[in-house]
Amino acid sequence: MSKKKKLGLEDLGGFVFSTNDDFDFDQGQDENEILSPSQQYLEAHFSNKGRGGKTVTVVKGFEGSDEDLKALGKLLKKKCGVGGAVKEGEIIIQGNYRDKVMEILKKEGYNVKRVGG
Repeated sequence: MSKKKKLGLEDLGGFVFSTNDDFDFDQGQDENEILSPSQQYLEAHFSNKGRGGKTVTVVKGFEGSDEDLKALGKLLKKKCGVGGAVKEGEIIIQGNYRDKVMEILKKEGYNVKRVGG
């Protein structure tokens, strides 16, 4: 039997419960703001920890919708000609393609920083 993950306050979606009748809840004003690629600062990491010795390139720091993140991940996988995944707000590209990924992201207008060795 699998254990169920305990829910924390973050898992509730940021809702605030109040007994005040005059309470005004402004939901999602910050989430509607879409950042253009030139306003985003992404990080390109190289990693092989926890992956059975396999090397991967990880792109972190994307701010936007899940659909946009998936589309960017698909573009990177296609341009590099390799597989990968989009998990937990990160784009994972199989293999050490950090320089190529950084070049592609810069052409798309993103600010990219190389992190790690």
